[in-house]
Amino acid sequence: MYILKTNLNKKEPLNPDIVFKSPYFLDFLGLRDTYSENDLESAILFHLQNFIIELGSDFAFLARQKRILVDDVDYFIDLLFYHRRMKRLIAIDLKLDKFKPGHKGQMELYLRWLEKHEQQVDEKTPIGLILCAEAPREHIELLMLKEKNIKVAQYLTELPPKKLLQEKLHQAIELAKTRFENEKSKSIIHKSN
Repeated sequence: MYILKTNLNKKEPLNPDIVFKSPYFLDFLGLRDTYSENDLESAILFHLQNFIIELGSDFAFLARQKRILVDDVDYFIDLLFYHRRMKRLIAIDLKLDKFKPGHKGQMELYLRWLEKHEQQVDEKTPIGLILCAEAPREHIELLMLKEKNIKVAQYLTELPPKKLLQEKLHQAIELAKTRFENEKSKSIIHKSN
């Protein structure tokens, strides 16, 4: 635990894997049952402070429905943020349904456009976050989204039952322990070479 804490306190740029999580709990939006993508976006903007708190620190809001023009075709990035410590633009695309492979292409277009037209000299390449009602792991793994700077996360507009939260917490702890042990083993092997 101490090793992890020391790495987070360094003045080095943050790793996106540490910044982004899944799921995001958006129960504060007050959305129930049936709502549209526009309703979701409007609720996020109305509760922007809470949304940024759920995203994490160092996020700054830049735009809603950021218009981009590609070959005389209009596209709109749902939400555009900037992360100060990572020095990156963050494009957020909201989806009401399950993640689909086509969402990757759409986000890649947004990211390449931002890289070409908006990225400043001292900034790193933009990151995309696709917030979906469901984030199927195998699709995400097979599409190798990490290599394209695309993150997919599930959002929940209502808190799940306490038992499910406890199970998810237990799974997260076990996963963290496994990752920590793997990193510890790699470190020992690296030092011995």
